[in-house]
Amino acid sequence: MSNTSNTLKIHTFTCAWCGLTVTRNAADDSVRNHCPSCLHSRHVTDHVEGGPSDCEGRMTPIAIAVLRTGDWMLVHRCVRCDELTSNPVCADDNQLMLMRMAVRPLAQPPFPLEALGSL
Repeated sequence: MSNTSNTLKIHTFTCAWCGLTVTRNAADDSVRNHCPSCLHSRHVTDHVEGGPSDCEGRMTPIAIAVLRTGDWMLVHRCVRCDELTSNPVCADDNQLMLMRMAVRPLAQPPFPLEALGSL
């Protein structure tokens, strides 16, 4: 008879984008739903009424949102159904990727930067 109550269970998933095997528990002990390396995720819960449930599309990271508390959220868009979701950034997420996403609006504004010189 085996004692399964003392067995450590590690839940993992394979990133659909980069192929990394990822543990569901992040370094800060929070539960993650995205790859810490490339920040992509899988669309497994549909929050839009009447939308396809569990569409399994790839969730592409598109932006960073900062809450009033100062916590960072990772914003994803499903490539299959276009639903937007947000999830907390984990302590061991790729910091370079996060910073690239955070500064993108400043680096690529929707107007010519030369227009600022005439203000």
